Amino acid sequence: MNNKNFTLLFLTGLFVFSASAQNLDQMAKEVRGTALSELRQFLSIPNDAHFPEDLEKNIQWLEKAFGKRGFSTRRLPTEGIPLLLAERKVKKADKTLLIYLQIDGQPIDSSKWFQPHPFRPVLKEQGPDGQWKIIDWDYLQKEVDPEWRCFARSASDAKGPVIMFLAAIDAMNAHGIAPLCNLKVIMDTEEEMGSPHLPASVEKHKDILASDMLTILDGPRHISNEPTLTFGARGIATITLKVFGPRVAQHSGHYGNYAPNPALRLSQLLASMKDAEGRVVIPGFYDGVVIDQATRAIMAAVPDDEAEIRRKVGIAEIDRVGSNYQEAIAYPSLNIRGMESGWVGDKVRTIVPATATAEIDVRLVPESDPQHLIQLIKQHISEQDYYFVKGEPSEAERLKLSRLIDFSYEISYPAYRTPFDSDIGRWLTRAMNKAFGKDPIRIRNSGGSIPIAPFINILGVAAVGIPTVNRDNNQHSPNENIRLGNFFDGIKTCLAFLTTEIGGK
Repeated sequence: MNNKNFTLLFLTGLFVFSASAQNLDQMAKEVRGTALSELRQFLSIPNDAHFPEDLEKNIQWLEKAFGKRGFSTRRLPTEGIPLLLAERKVKKADKTLLIYLQIDGQPIDSSKWFQPHPFRPVLKEQGPDGQWKIIDWDYLQKEVDPEWRCFARSASDAKGPVIMFLAAIDAMNAHGIAPLCNLKVIMDTEEEMGSPHLPASVEKHKDILASDMLTILDGPRHISNEPTLTFGARGIATITLKVFGPRVAQHSGHYGNYAPNPALRLSQLLASMKDAEGRVVIPGFYDGVVIDQATRAIMAAVPDDEAEIRRKVGIAEIDRVGSNYQEAIAYPSLNIRGMESGWVGDKVRTIVPATATAEIDVRLVPESDPQHLIQLIKQHISEQDYYFVKGEPSEAERLKLSRLIDFSYEISYPAYRTPFDSDIGRWLTRAMNKAFGKDPIRIRNSGGSIPIAPFINILGVAAVGIPTVNRDNNQHSPNENIRLGNFFDGIKTCLAFLTTEIGGK
């Protein structure tokens, strides 16, 4: 086929294509070499949103990447780092799909990574001893092992899915196949900071973002690594508690047994919030959550192996908020994500600390109001005879009051949930079945949080997540990685929904 004829077919959408699993496999295989090269290049660009100049480099790279694939791009200004919107209109298409992608990544601690640098992607294979060793990228010129992994920050969360989508577009362009709907791709540059500016931007640009459905290319598949769809996600709020002791750290020999220790008091306060089996004991915290027979049946359809989950996580028993994993993530959670007081390790010293700080995250579910949960926690703290201050207590407060605490919080975004039998649910189930020859595992809600609620509430669209990466990818931790087999399946997944008619049979 000459270039003139190819262009004609591409523009008119007259190319006849049978989107069978075999065809999708072949198309994905044709582009995976280029896709892995682009993944390696994209992962080499630092993307911690605390450094906006680094996100600017990512945005510029994406503008070029989408532009050469027939998308128009525009930046949507925010009070922080701008969002990036890529759009491609398809002739005669009457539906528009909005796709959410995440660009920024978690901060890094290079000393904990087993490679030269987290932003220098490496290819690894696992040896008989279970250890991962670096292999040369030239290995990709041979037969590729799907068990090999690319290690780098954001490999799975979530630059890998970005490249999967671009690779799918490449495969379709190469065959002169147009998507079956108009595409809008919104790229979040501050997701790991809680997307603080996203809701206002969605409200401001709601006409530009108007769509019929929303998919989220983010998150890991079910632990079995089978094709998965997620129909909801928990929201998130964060709390910082800071308990005050003596004005400055005091010698523990002189003032131990005399000056109250804020680390001990904070530990006692946190312990008072839960029982020995991990359940929150604050009255009303779980109100509204009811797991009825129908819901239990939906959860039971998820093929969780509880023993295998515990083995992979490395725990002997579970908290008893629910009787299994699916039940556990159906409830709001109260998690201590970090604590700090005094010094440890080679910097330890014999003192009574001046302060103790705890960072808490509260995972939200649709049945519970986030503001209500925050107030329940604050009320509980008040009932433990704490006095709330803003920032450092005054001298008068120090000398008059014995339990001083600073309480600050932020509600990042609420939870969402979409019915299985919604239009988008049926469409994506059909697409996944076409790609993999079976229905996907359908999960009522994932345990993690993504900033999707503003789109749902402001744009009035239903949303479903399409997770693609391996669950053991170490996201948010050192040595984050993506399994090549998942990367290739992700390209195929994108091809499947891009070539499946919305609303078709």
